[in-house]
Amino acid sequence: MKKQIGLATASLLLLGLAAPLAGAAPSSAHRPPRAAPLHWTSCEGSGLDPRQQCATVEVPMDYADPGGPAIGIAISRIPSEKPSARRGALLMIPGGPGGDSLSDPSDRGRRMPQSVRDAYDLIGFAPRGNAPSTPVSCGLDHDDLARTKLLPWPAPDGSVAANMAFARRVSEACARNGGALMRHISTKNNARDIDRIRAALGERKLSAWGVSYGTYIGAAYAEMFPRRTDRIVLDSNDHPDPVRAERVWLAAFERGVEDTFPEFAAWAAAPGNPYRLAGTAAEVRPMFLRLAARLDRDPIPWPGANPAELNGNVLRQTMLDSFYDPDDFPALAKLILAAREGTLPPAPPAPPEEALQNYTAVGAATLCNDVAWPRTADAYERDVARSRAEHPLTAGMPRNAMVCAAWPWPPREAPLRVTDRGPSNILLIQNARDVATPLSGARKLRAALGDRAVMVVNDSTGHDAYLGNGTACGDRTVSRFLATGERPDRDLLCR
Repeated sequence: MKKQIGLATASLLLLGLAAPLAGAAPSSAHRPPRAAPLHWTSCEGSGLDPRQQCATVEVPMDYADPGGPAIGIAISRIPSEKPSARRGALLMIPGGPGGDSLSDPSDRGRRMPQSVRDAYDLIGFAPRGNAPSTPVSCGLDHDDLARTKLLPWPAPDGSVAANMAFARRVSEACARNGGALMRHISTKNNARDIDRIRAALGERKLSAWGVSYGTYIGAAYAEMFPRRTDRIVLDSNDHPDPVRAERVWLAAFERGVEDTFPEFAAWAAAPGNPYRLAGTAAEVRPMFLRLAARLDRDPIPWPGANPAELNGNVLRQTMLDSFYDPDDFPALAKLILAAREGTLPPAPPAPPEEALQNYTAVGAATLCNDVAWPRTADAYERDVARSRAEHPLTAGMPRNAMVCAAWPWPPREAPLRVTDRGPSNILLIQNARDVATPLSGARKLRAALGDRAVMVVNDSTGHDAYLGNGTACGDRTVSRFLATGERPDRDLLCR
């Protein structure tokens, strides 16, 4: 999931959730007021297709109070390249939570085959809270934007005390600085916003391509508005149950790292590799664990980084970041080689702080408004200890306390449950080795959807399966489905 904000933060908040409380919010059968005509203008930003246009859709901040304050949702569009072949609109649903897809009609659109670009207007958007939609920010201290805090890496001895303190500090900042919109950012409200976008576009039905956390929004839309869906592609799929005791979407990193590390180890031990780390693949894992433990004890100063040192958790976070795309394996290997020598390259550039503040606030609000998390350290200490023993590469992080452990507001409605009720118009595309959304979780979503879906599994490594790190077979299958509606009769393995 390479986002405009950078791969380092892309791994940060891949989780989220979402069907309305009785009497509290509109059902999927509710028809919103007739949408005002959209005012399309040129888009800000560099490297965009000159045909891309932007507009704003107005939606309720609180769907339980549709006549109350409204917020803006920024959208983008590249029209169908062949109006005579146009089928409708294809919405690109971003990952995160905290990402946007405003540039996707240009960026991802360039990779799409002509048949798909002819069939659809390509639509991107910035989900609620994401600038340039009506934005939110918690105004966090710079130190609290460190990626080894945003993902809950425990202390070297496994203690979660600092994570619990971070959760309290960030929750208090979000309550103090986030404004009213912070309470209304959720997966279900993202799905409701999508239906307002559909209506504003004048479409009776909407096709969609959701990636990573976007697969959960896409599944939520298909669950809440099933008769308004056309062709739905879910790519790099989240586990559909966000309320299990182990907080499954964060816990997915355990399995994702175990699935991916052997691929990295084979690459890192290959003869001729200029960044070769060991003589055999079997030596790479123990070498990595020894180095991480050494850096836990004796960090190396790293001026300009946040934190300003290379410690064991920074190394582990770099591993996660690099595993999103095999093309990034060299970044991890070069850091390992430098650390073994005791000298480091210049710190990598950080995303603009304003953007990171916004990304972090949206991610926290989505996770914590969707579902309640345990609020006592005891609940996390047990899980972290078990995780450290079973999955030492991730050192207990996937079972630890995020900001939701101290979130000031309870969820306003029950989380979404994905079911097999609805039209059979969903295609899942999934890589076999995906650090963030592993195949084991994708199979759970496939099972929850039942006969509504078919899944294509690529024998491939990395996040982003369609037109990214997948296979030619998988790409052809998805493109054919979008362009023609033809879908495999049964689940498919692409090698």
